[in-house]
Amino acid sequence: MKQLPLAIGAIGEGPDQSFASFMAGPNGAALAHLQGSGLRRSPVTYLWGGSGTGKTHLLRALTRHAHDQGQRSGWFEPATALPWEIDEAWSLLVIDDCDGLDEARQHAAFALFVDATTHGITVATAGRLPPVDLPLREDLRTRLGWGHVFALQPLGEAEMRAALRREADRRGVFLSDEVMDYLLTRFERNLKPLMAQLDRLDRFSLAHQRAITVPMLKLMLAEEGAP
Repeated sequence: MKQLPLAIGAIGEGPDQSFASFMAGPNGAALAHLQGSGLRRSPVTYLWGGSGTGKTHLLRALTRHAHDQGQRSGWFEPATALPWEIDEAWSLLVIDDCDGLDEARQHAAFALFVDATTHGITVATAGRLPPVDLPLREDLRTRLGWGHVFALQPLGEAEMRAALRREADRRGVFLSDEVMDYLLTRFERNLKPLMAQLDRLDRFSLAHQRAITVPMLKLMLAEEGAP
């Protein structure tokens, strides 16, 4: 039986992760590549960078775009159960968090690369480190670096604020400057955990039927036992 990862599930979690919602900042070249003809000309695209730089967002946006075009795709990551098998009907193969693959999944990923190449399936991948530094088997490291490699950079503060504001607006939530300042001084300036805090705030405010304010944010943290 063929493994059929559900790409729709991958793109349906968390905030809206589309090309339109991606705050490119210093990562405009990677966005343009994935949106344009560069992807079709490259056998493999690899995105690398620290947490919160937008790697998974871009991969989910790419998967969403393929789905909107009526195409099928396969999504794999370290938590995806084995066996990993290709479907010849896919137009896109995605492997996220490559640096977290264990030995068995490294073997499976290499086999997917070979099959994808045979069937002309585009491959898009991501990890924390550049291909040469990944703690992976040599043949898999080599293939991850076959095509275009993009180093993603974290957003600046102004871009981070704009991204949080846009996500809050999408949710229909008012995020005051006071709350924004508190988030950016109280938590790590990393878009991924900041978005997670916004999601928690949204749910907490709905549960308590209260607007999002700094006192409400402090109450939420106190109830969760945060230091």
